[in-house]
Amino acid sequence: METRDFDVVVVGGGLVGFSLACALAPLGLSVGLVDAGGGPVRLDADPRKLALAAASLNALGRLGVLPRLATPPTPIERLHVSREGDFGALEVSARDAGREAFGSVVLAGDLGAALQQAVEALPGVMSVRGTATLAEGTAQGWRALDVIASDVRASAESSDGAALPSPQRWRARLVVAADGTASPLRRAAGIGVDTHDYGQTLVVTSVRMAAAAPGTAYERLTATGPCALLPMAGGRHGALLGVARDDADAVMALDDRAYAELFQRRFGWRAGAVREVGSRSAWPLQRVVATSLVAERMVLVGNAAQTIHPIGAQGFNLGLRDALSLVDALVERRAAGEADAGAEALLSNYVERRRVDRAETLAFSDGLARITAGDSPLHRLGRSLGFAAMTLDAGLRAGFIAGAMGFRGRVPNLARDDA
Repeated sequence: METRDFDVVVVGGGLVGFSLACALAPLGLSVGLVDAGGGPVRLDADPRKLALAAASLNALGRLGVLPRLATPPTPIERLHVSREGDFGALEVSARDAGREAFGSVVLAGDLGAALQQAVEALPGVMSVRGTATLAEGTAQGWRALDVIASDVRASAESSDGAALPSPQRWRARLVVAADGTASPLRRAAGIGVDTHDYGQTLVVTSVRMAAAAPGTAYERLTATGPCALLPMAGGRHGALLGVARDDADAVMALDDRAYAELFQRRFGWRAGAVREVGSRSAWPLQRVVATSLVAERMVLVGNAAQTIHPIGAQGFNLGLRDALSLVDALVERRAAGEADAGAEALLSNYVERRRVDRAETLAFSDGLARITAGDSPLHRLGRSLGFAAMTLDAGLRAGFIAGAMGFRGRVPNLARDDA
């Protein structure tokens, strides 16, 4: 079996895995990337709408990804947050925080295509489609993977895209599991998870509204999940609707007119009438949080580390900060003379960098999802008082805004405003 050695191997060809490959390339490390989905990559077909926090935009801009987007990101200049049945609402403007925008909205498929293009242009990255599994046995100083590759991307050593001999043994000083919520690598490494099923399904589509304020993101919280509008190019909005899991099939079966009526009832009229509805996709909502971010010569990033409720649009942004924090840890350890990318000190450094941001974001996402689902008079009173406090207290509002923009804890260097 042919053996290839790398400093870092990233397993998982999703948005976070590709972003990490882009951030690793300038460090002078030997990097391997395996899209563990098998078969053709379909990142460009992802229908989700992503609200990219300001910190994420900083990083993706510096990595050269944003200029590759088919459609420029649509800025979020204002936030409007309310809860069905409660008094009050939270309305904040980016200008009040001294910024032009809190973040921007992109199609996940557009971002995926841009990341693929960026990776294909990287020198020195061995990028393949296929599968990777942890090899049996251990070798001191290495983590071994058995890789079955279906083809090689243009950025790899074999630029003609010829198939690699399979299987191959890849050895890495550090393996990065970016292989999604189910993460076979996480399971093989013996890392457990804490799970919670919210009993909700998120229906994602795009709509045209009669009177939505330009540049405004609306989040209407309900007992069965968020009901949100995200501004998009061309006057459209990404529309997200949380429904009870038992009702999801019936909701997906509605014709466009009936679905528009349902969305209108749930969202209200603050953005006018629903004029047009696009195609829909459904995503079950659950929380899956790894009990550890590291194993021997392995780290978890993105959904392999934590899959969270989409309320507050924190998921991809949190996973990207995982990846960028790992890069910072590698840079710091190399500056200290540590050449081994998988050394114990590196793993500890990564865990510490993620401690505050991860804990606070998990608590925010899960807490908000559970609190807003309660329909008792006490819940309603508490939420209404919370909206009032946030509106009146500049300090509370500033903390909320900073978190929404991705500036929690130890902000990765590429994501900082002053990088």
